[in-house]
Amino acid sequence: MGSEMCIRDSLKASFEEKLNAQNDMIKARIAPHFLFNTINTLIALIESNPARASELLEHVSALFRASFNGPREISFEEEIALCEHYIAIESSRLADKLVVNWSLPDDDVMYDMVISSLTLQSVLEKMLLNVVEMTTETIGIDITVTWKQHRVTIDITVQLPNKTLTVVYDLQQHMNFYIQAERLRSYFGQSATIESKVTSEQIVTKINYPLHDVGL
Repeated sequence: MGSEMCIRDSLKASFEEKLNAQNDMIKARIAPHFLFNTINTLIALIESNPARASELLEHVSALFRASFNGPREISFEEEIALCEHYIAIESSRLADKLVVNWSLPDDDVMYDMVISSLTLQSVLEKMLLNVVEMTTETIGIDITVTWKQHRVTIDITVQLPNKTLTVVYDLQQHMNFYIQAERLRSYFGQSATIESKVTSEQIVTKINYPLHDVGL
């Protein structure tokens, strides 16, 4: 009887762990605040600027379609397109508070690159939620992508506002990417990492994972 109870308890704990993981994945894919903000923006634009509302809806459709497809391996170009859809949606609300600068490999290099879907997008979403929305100042985000010696490195640097009071410790608590890193490792192995460092001036987040050139 005791062993049966142990097995039952173990199975229950395993089921609850998997259920919680699935819930975390869903939350990681569509944050409630993003959904509500987007709906409110669309409602406002439908009356004031129908053409802009239609354009915004196309961005929303593309992003949500990718989200409901679930985690999967996609081309790096697709991931960048999803990030641009997301930035376009949020820029409708944030106006000139956000400036994103990309530094990308040549097209022929990017053509062979892949990544797990919505990895970079979800990292950017945390940056906007915890920094851009918390200030009235313009925030710059620099994204640099390199592929050398069979590893992809994505450096995301966010310059923190000068005037707005920001508690570095609290930001560090929010700059965790456990779910995104685990999703990355499930496709590219245990050496894949997402690490973030917060100082009083900036947040530097590094996504790093192995990727071999299929052409070699």
